[in-house]
Amino acid sequence: MKTPQVILLTGASSGIGYDTAIALAEQGHKVYAAARRIERMEPLRQYGITPLRMDVTDEQSMQQGVQTILSNEGRIDVLINNAGYGYFGAIENVPMDDARNQLEVNIFGLARLCQLVLPSMRAQHSGRIINTSSVAGKSVLYYGGWYHVSKYAVEAFSDALRMELKPFGIDVIIIEPGAIKTNWGIIAADHLAETSEGTPYAESGKMMADNLRNMYLSPSLSDPAVVRKAICKAVNSRRPCTRYRIGRLSGAIVFFHWLLPTRLWDAMMRLMGKRKLYK
Repeated sequence: MKTPQVILLTGASSGIGYDTAIALAEQGHKVYAAARRIERMEPLRQYGITPLRMDVTDEQSMQQGVQTILSNEGRIDVLINNAGYGYFGAIENVPMDDARNQLEVNIFGLARLCQLVLPSMRAQHSGRIINTSSVAGKSVLYYGGWYHVSKYAVEAFSDALRMELKPFGIDVIIIEPGAIKTNWGIIAADHLAETSEGTPYAESGKMMADNLRNMYLSPSLSDPAVVRKAICKAVNSRRPCTRYRIGRLSGAIVFFHWLLPTRLWDAMMRLMGKRKLYK
C-alpha cells in the first residue's frame, strides 16, 4: 500500500501492540490505538497516534471507538485485532467465568470488531483485517486448553471470513507467532500455578508453570520485533500473504504436530509437567 491508511489497532497499551502503533505511525499511517487503559497510551500522541479507550468485552466501547474513527476520518482501511492473553490451567480447574472471558477477549471481541468495521469497508470495496493468532492455533501444549480453544477459533474464523470477504475486495490475514519473548508466558504460568494449587493437578501444574516461566525468561526466544515487522508487512504489502508464521520454533511446532502420532505428541507435551526442561 502506497497511500497512508486509517488503522484501528487493539491491544496497544503495551508490548507488541504499543511498538507496532509507533512503527505504523512513523510509516505515515493514521493510527488509532485502542486498549482499556488509555492512560498508558498517552505517550503515543507525540507520534500522531490517537488513543482510544476500548474494551473488547464491552459492546458500547467498541461501537463508540469505531464510530469515532468513522466520524473523524470517514473510513477505516485496516483493522488489526491484536488484543488477547493466555490463561493456562487444567480444564477441570479453570472456573467457567474465566474460560468464558478467555474466549470473549480472544475470539468474540475480535469477531465483533470485524462486524463493526465491515460495512464501511464493503462500501469502499477495500480493506484489510489482520488477526493475531498463534501457533497455539495449530498445536496444543499441556494445560493450555482454553487458550488453545480460543486460538484454534481465531484460525477457523479468519479462514471463513477470508472466503466471505474476497468478493468485496477485503483481505484477511493471520499472524501466527511462535516463541516470542514477552510477558505472555509469565502470565499464563501464574494462572496455571494459581488454578492448580491444592488440586490433583498441583504437582504437574507447578512443574509446567515453572517450565513456562523459565522458557519465557530465557534468551533463546525471538525478539518481539519480528511480530511488529510481520504486522507492518501485512499492512503495507500490495498482495499480503494469508498467513505470516514467524518466530522461533513456529514452523517446527506446526510441522511436528502434523508429523508425529497423536499419542507421541501428547507424551512429549506431558514431559513439561514431569521434569524441569529449562534452567
